[in-house]
Amino acid sequence: MISNHYTIIDWESKQEVIAHASGKLRYMKLDEKSVFNKQLTKKTKKDVKIVQISPKVGDYVIYDDEDDTTVIREIEPRKNDLVRPDVANVDQVILVFSAIRPDFSFNLLDKFLIIMHKERLVPILVISKIDLVDEKTLDDLQSKLAYYAGLGYEIYYVNSKQKIGIDVLTHVFKDKISVLAGQTGVGKSTLLNALMPELELKTQEISEALGRGKHTTRHTELYEIHDGYIVDTPGFSKIELSIFHPDELKQYYHDFEMLSTSCKFKSKCLHINEPGCAIKESYLQKEMLASRYENYLSFIEEIKSQKEKY
Repeated sequence: MISNHYTIIDWESKQEVIAHASGKLRYMKLDEKSVFNKQLTKKTKKDVKIVQISPKVGDYVIYDDEDDTTVIREIEPRKNDLVRPDVANVDQVILVFSAIRPDFSFNLLDKFLIIMHKERLVPILVISKIDLVDEKTLDDLQSKLAYYAGLGYEIYYVNSKQKIGIDVLTHVFKDKISVLAGQTGVGKSTLLNALMPELELKTQEISEALGRGKHTTRHTELYEIHDGYIVDTPGFSKIELSIFHPDELKQYYHDFEMLSTSCKFKSKCLHINEPGCAIKESYLQKEMLASRYENYLSFIEEIKSQKEKY
């Protein structure tokens, strides 16, 4: 989207069409059941309201081209709706993490996974820059990530510049709309260039002084890739949990859900100080990856310390 002009792909002809959004889309009356009606703060409720709605990448729309200009008249209900990255109706998220520069963060990984599960999205993990770390460091990272593989997550290790590991990744895109997401500087554009050399996307190395990358993707765009579509999104360095009550968090930890049946207080257990907690016992016995539980505790505190927004 540039200045209210959108590039849309016609469902039947597959032709690209430039359109602008109808003025009435700007302000829509939503009831509490509308998929566009989201709880944004702890205090807000899903009451009837008038909200400004704009098309976003991934939307299915109804458009009219009978006049001289092509106009988007209606946005179809969204099956999911992300804010950062700002996309809708995606099937899976390709989460790109670098082995180094920036350093791998299990805290950020767990936060991403919470958001993915909350939006009912399938996450696929891609670890980039494996050529920039020594064998011991890579072995240690792979050993810890084996815990996530045991939970059912697909994990791929790639060296995008030399196209190592790229071939085995191509099958994941077929018949899917995928989002490419991750911190700034982890190599998303380099990965996309390796998958689709014809794009020739600009890349930017990590700044040695700042320890972070510059944003090389300036806007959100949809590309055809290996019989599917992929969304490249601007990088970002901070993500926030849209969770307002501590007892909601645990439902986005699938490993916690499986173990919680053995908790003394079952589904009522918050997995912090309760006696007979199977999750805490798994952590203490080192059956669970330590950072997994420790990140959970830090997210609980983050949710509790949120300032009220109105």
